[in-house]
Amino acid sequence: MPRTPHSTPSIYARNRPHRRTPALTTAAATAAAFTATLALLATATPAQASPPTPIAASTARSYLSTLTVKTEGSSDGYSRDKFPHWITQSGTCDTRETVLKRDGKNVTTSSSCAATAGSWYSEYDGATWTASSDVDIDHVVPLSEAWKSGASGWTTTQRQSFANDLTRPQLIAVTDNVNQSKGDQDPAEWMPPRAAYACTYLRMYVQVKHYYSLSVDSAEKSAIQSGLSGC
Repeated sequence: MPRTPHSTPSIYARNRPHRRTPALTTAAATAAAFTATLALLATATPAQASPPTPIAASTARSYLSTLTVKTEGSSDGYSRDKFPHWITQSGTCDTRETVLKRDGKNVTTSSSCAATAGSWYSEYDGATWTASSDVDIDHVVPLSEAWKSGASGWTTTQRQSFANDLTRPQLIAVTDNVNQSKGDQDPAEWMPPRAAYACTYLRMYVQVKHYYSLSVDSAEKSAIQSGLSGC
């Protein structure tokens, strides 16, 4: 049975009636303002983070024109193990937990860095989840797609860097079954079901392919060109 996303209620500011108060000295007024600021910071809801901002659509179109167009390579020899991922990033935090914390809202973690609470908005389908187990970390350019586009000739160290890249917009927290429906498909075969994210997704995808000098096949390039034309 399909799961129902958990929605997060919006927080609205309320106007309070003005009340007359005795005049404060300058020092007292400053202290009161400082205390009020601290209270506001303590109750404020942190903004949800996101992957690194991708290149502009015009830049994506330019980058796309420079990518090598060739028939997709074979998947022979491919294994996810050849792309060591979820490596340690800092302390006890691996790549997955780092992205969960970056892309989530009000995320709390255990001493081992596992996310124990928070909420995650999935840009791919517009769903919000409150359990990290409902969230996958998607490789925007799938590992298998990368393998067939040139990564089969990389070293294991290079593939590890690709699979754990937090600098480029290559990793994003999304609904698990949406990520699983994507699999290793390129934009000619799969696009995020939430159309409003299509342009951003294509910009991310092209940026990663360009940075890593990965090729595109003709159908893939055509689909990306078509999608970017509306950005």
